[in-house]
Order: sequence, then structure tokens, then C-alpha cells
Amino acid sequence: MSEIDNGTQKSRGLAGQIVGRIIRARYILAIAVLALALVLVSGVSFPVLLFLGIVLLLAVAAFTPVQGPQEKQSSRSEGMEGGLSRISGERLAEQLPDPMILFDAGGMVLYANKAAREAFQPLTEDTVLYLRFRAPEMHGLIQGVIADGQPRAIDYFERLPLDRWYKAMAMALDAGAGKQASFVLLFRDQTEMRRIDRMRSDFIANASHELRTPLASLRGFIETLQGPARNDEAARDRFLQIMQKQAERMARLIDDLLSLSRLEMKAHIAVTQSVDLANVLNHVVDTLTPLANGLEVTIERQIPAGSVKVMGDRDELIQVFQNLLENACKYGQSGKRVIVRLEEDGNSAGRDVVASIQDFGPGIPSEHLPRLTERFYRVDVETSRAQKGTGLGLAIVKHILTRHRGRLVIRSQVGEGSTFVVRFNAPEGRS
Repeated sequence: MSEIDNGTQKSRGLAGQIVGRIIRARYILAIAVLALALVLVSGVSFPVLLFLGIVLLLAVAAFTPVQGPQEKQSSRSEGMEGGLSRISGERLAEQLPDPMILFDAGGMVLYANKAAREAFQPLTEDTVLYLRFRAPEMHGLIQGVIADGQPRAIDYFERLPLDRWYKAMAMALDAGAGKQASFVLLFRDQTEMRRIDRMRSDFIANASHELRTPLASLRGFIETLQGPARNDEAARDRFLQIMQKQAERMARLIDDLLSLSRLEMKAHIAVTQSVDLANVLNHVVDTLTPLANGLEVTIERQIPAGSVKVMGDRDELIQVFQNLLENACKYGQSGKRVIVRLEEDGNSAGRDVVASIQDFGPGIPSEHLPRLTERFYRVDVETSRAQKGTGLGLAIVKHILTRHRGRLVIRSQVGEGSTFVVRFNAPEGRS
């Protein structure tokens, strides 16, 4: 079968070559047919006619141009060049996401793409780069590449209209002999990377600070117990209780740090399970009722008797509402009551499930509300530590709700209490 297939392919290839030659020689063939027609009209005998036909066919074969490999490659290259020529360099540059500026040996802008015009307004042709970018490092970059044509790069900070960090790269373009030299400036936006690095540094600094305080306390008490209070039984019992509390504080902080780390690792993984949020809230209320009773706080439930389904991870949602309800009981203790509410909100965009936890405590000043979900941010540091807070609880809540495509809204009025509202997009149908 393979030999037959190979023979068929060769036959098709030969037929294709013959057809191609005929197409290329169509004008010569037309002349040959016309000549034969004239000979026939003139009454020439068949042997002479046959001889003339053979001569004409040989002439066609001899004078038909045949494309060799180099000619074929040249033809293909010409076709590619024709296609590329239709896509102008300016059109390509306009689509680049990073700013790009062409300039001459005098530092004058020859062209700036759309990203550059938007990032570095005002920037037009004939703008002098030295006047637009006044930072000394930018002047050094431009002057250096003009002087020796060697590519180089610097870190550049643009303050207006917004703080942006760029990696600015300059290089010379090959203009060709006899043409004016030109150069290109490329800017790679590093702002997000810098922001993440700064957040990481701040996070490490804050975590270190939070751990250093209890560690220093533990070391101090251990030294005291080894020295002056070695035989003081009353002091030993008091110090050991304080040391236990400090150790528990460090354990809570480490647990919260590990929780944040785990959440960040799976932040991109969407939840696929359906969970009964009414059951979750009832479980959280049952769990924290002893804590509330100890603080003389009453928890009121406004939760439907039936199931209310949302897409979510049960354990993570329990963590969210335990955190919110525990905060309401501790920080809203003076209000003596907390309301846990669950309802469905139908609108034109679909059905939302809204869970809220409301306390009637001192409330939160409005200037603190935008920053409550930041790591280690506290409205009152001493109160937070007295309530055994780590400053990471609401940051964990935010991370979990982001993964669940949920929204956290915080409403508070000083002297009237606070309400933490969690809104979910409900799945289709209800069981």
C-alpha cells in the first residue's frame, strides 16, 4: 500500500509540474496554436504538419522559464516583504503596551507611541527630551547613548500625574549610511513590582515587630526567674502566667501568618462547591455563644429556617464569620448585643446573598474605615492587644472573600456601632 501511495504522490507531483509549465508558457502555446492553424489553412501535408508541431513543442520547452530553488525562495521572500510592508512600523509601535520614544542626536522627539503620549503628557514631536525629563539620571542616559551609541538602562521615577517606577532603556538605531542618526527610549513599567516589594518589606517589618515584643518579654521574665526571683514562689507564679499569655500571643500571630500564606497560594483557585450559608452562620453563633456570654453580650439571630446556598469553601467561610462575630463581641461589648442577619437580595443583575454582623458598641471613626483590612492595621493598638488581636484578622477575611468573589462593606458611626456586610452572588436555583 505504501508503494502505491508513493507512486500516486509522485504522479500528482509530476502532473502539477506539467500544469505549471503549461500555465507559464500559455502565451507561447497560443502563438504555436495560431501558427499551426495558419499552416493547416495553407494546405500543408500531414508529415510536414507533424514535423512543424514537434518543432513548436520543442521551442515551448526550451524557452519556458523554470523556477529554480533560489528563484522560488526569492519569490517567497518578495511575497513576505510585500506582506510586511503593508504593516507599518508606526502601527506596530502604537500597539505596544510600553512607552517608546524615538529621538535624534539633538535630543528632539521624532516619534512617541500612544503609551508614551499618555504616560508622559505633554509629549509631542519636536519636544526636547531634556526639557520633558529633567531628572539628572535621564539626562545622563540620553547624552550617553548619543555620545557612544552603546545601549544602557536606568531606574526612573515619574512623580506626575501618578507615582510610577520605570526601567528606562536607551539604544541607537541603525539608520544606514548617509542618514541621520536616531535613537530609541523604551520604558518598562516597574510600579506593580515595586509596590509588591514594598508590601513584602513592610509585612516582614511588622511581623518582626509583633514577634519581637512578646519575645523580649519572655526573655526578661526568664532572666528574672533565673536570678532574683529564683526562690520567690509568688513572683514565679505571676511571671509564668504572663509568659504563657505572651507565648499564646505569638502562637496566634504565627497561625494567622500561616493562614495568610495558605490563602495567597490558592488565591487563583476558584471555589466550585456549594455551601449552606445559613448552616455556617448557625454553627458560628453556636461556637461563639460561650464567649459572648462571658462578655455579657447577647447574640440575636435573624437567619432563615431553610438553606441558603452560595458557592464557597465551608471551612474558610466559618473562619470569615468567626472572625467578624468575635470582633463584634469583643470590640462592641459595651453595646451588649450583636445581630447576625442573613437575607437574599434580588435585583436586575441576579440574586445576591447578604450576611451581616451588627454591633452597638463605640463605632469606628470614618478615617479608619478604608484601612481596616490592611495587615497589622489597628484603630487602637492597646485595645487590640488587650483583646488578643494580631492585626491580621480582617486581612484574612478580605483574602478569603476575594477568592470567593465576595464583597465586604463596612459601615460605622461613632457612638452607634458598626456593621460588617458580606455580599455573595448566589448560584442558580435554591435547595
